[in-house]
Amino acid sequence: MGRKRTIEPDAVLDAAEQVVMRDGAARLSLDAVACVAGISKASVLYDYKTKQALIRAVVERRLAAHRACERDAAKELGDGADAAIRGRISLASHSLTDEDRAVALGLLASLAHDAELREPVALAYRERLAEVEHTSRNPRGALLAFLALEGLMSLEWLGLQTWARDERARFISEIGWLVSQDPAPATLPERSTTCTGN
Repeated sequence: MGRKRTIEPDAVLDAAEQVVMRDGAARLSLDAVACVAGISKASVLYDYKTKQALIRAVVERRLAAHRACERDAAKELGDGADAAIRGRISLASHSLTDEDRAVALGLLASLAHDAELREPVALAYRERLAEVEHTSRNPRGALLAFLALEGLMSLEWLGLQTWARDERARFISEIGWLVSQDPAPATLPERSTTCTGN
């Protein structure tokens, strides 16, 4: 009979997040995670054979937690049309925590350089976009709201822009207004085949 497992996977992932916040994902090592968790490296290797596998687990856990919050917010609004996008907007009305921002920034470099690590994020976005499109009365307006929200959140996640609380609340409200819009298809101007400039 094998030895009973005493280390919870969440404890290892919590430690990994602490290392990511402190050092960034590029400097994350299984040794550093074991040290923060107060366990042996062998205990970390039991579940996560590589640094990449550990980072992927951190990313997937963050995505799952965020998805659960989105679903809870949508349930509070009822099961009607637009609940998915309005739940997402409701969730975005809360400012980011410093911890969330630190973990996101710590993981970003690893995601940028590793297509395998990006795959869970890409899958989550595909699922969310499909859900918004299929559950909204005006899919185009809802998709525009989704994109506007992602732009706002990206600027905040990356620490590139912050707004006063009232201004941010106004943006969130205006993004909510987009959900009910049904924009006419855009007519794109014909493109010139000649280049101008130097």
